[in-house]
Amino acid sequence: MKSKNLAKIICAAAVTVAVTFSGCGGNLGSGDADGENTSTGEKTVSTTPKVTEAATMTNKPESNAKISDARNTPAVRVARTVGPAVVGITNKAIARDMFNRTFETEGVGSGVIFQSDGYIITNNHVIAGAKEIIVSLSDGNSITGTLIGADEMTDIAVVKVDAKDLPTATLGDSDEVVVGEPAIAIGNPMGLEFQGSVTVGVISALNRTLDLNDKRVKLFQTDAAISPGNSGGALVNADGEVIGINSAKLATNGVEGMGFAIPINTVKTIVKELMDKGYVARPYLGVTIFDKPTAARYGYQLTLEKGVFVFQVALDSPAGRAGFQRGDIILSIDDTEVNSVTDVRNAVASHKVGDKVKVLLDRDGKQETLEVTLEEMPQPSNQ
Repeated sequence: MKSKNLAKIICAAAVTVAVTFSGCGGNLGSGDADGENTSTGEKTVSTTPKVTEAATMTNKPESNAKISDARNTPAVRVARTVGPAVVGITNKAIARDMFNRTFETEGVGSGVIFQSDGYIITNNHVIAGAKEIIVSLSDGNSITGTLIGADEMTDIAVVKVDAKDLPTATLGDSDEVVVGEPAIAIGNPMGLEFQGSVTVGVISALNRTLDLNDKRVKLFQTDAAISPGNSGGALVNADGEVIGINSAKLATNGVEGMGFAIPINTVKTIVKELMDKGYVARPYLGVTIFDKPTAARYGYQLTLEKGVFVFQVALDSPAGRAGFQRGDIILSIDDTEVNSVTDVRNAVASHKVGDKVKVLLDRDGKQETLEVTLEEMPQPSNQ
């Protein structure tokens, strides 16, 4: 009897050892098996269905899990409170190959739920050209989304899903952000396979100005890792408030990637207009203007020492009604010198529709001041 019992014990032990090592694949930390990657500390999931199911269950954060005060860092608290409000957004679009044949493309970004009835903030470039928008919630469900409005200039868009009682993120006050404070980014780097990834850093700088397509935008800079797929995700402070929407990543050879986020106060203003109108109303002059770099792109050469050259004037526009002419040189707007296309656009954008501005021109060697009443920029036709 003893020998039989001993045999059973040995057999059971062998089975236990076999089960323990069956998912390791011979390479610890390689990411091929369910378990912890010893080199990165990140959870990995195997392709075996049963193991994947188990891993999915163990990877879900337990809201009532008790951990020590030392481990309960701001990043842990933010992951629990804000993480569920960060979603994945899949953009399904139609493209053409070199033979003009159509095919479906798919891109993935992130979004932040800010209203429990399904309103989500994301980036314009995440949903641009989408034939279909799929929103992947943190609970594993996927819902078709509807585009409410998008603004290319600020790279902000609002998407709506038909759902209720969704987890939401608290939007903070980006005017109170200071350099050096903790910054926690949540999103989907490299796609939904890494949904809900949390990276930690600090606010590296405020009011970083980037010129993108003759548009100047002010952004937060952070060293929290932001990778493709993080766009549209949340940048959160240590109090669990969203202070920015991740939007761009600058990386060059020999330089560690610098992440950028749109300040949430800017986002709030844009989101309100998108929800009210579906677009952002902006003032405009109604002129086509050149500085030296833009003229060179179109094959022209300018010899201006200062100011911006008026190449074309739309007659049915604020500038046309104010008496602008082709060949005028804009020297200043409301006593502020303008020497580039970006300068003019920023000067006009700093006003509201209906404001009156004074524009100093050089016309045939003589200076002249015209008063212009700014009007709402016409929206592009969808037809």
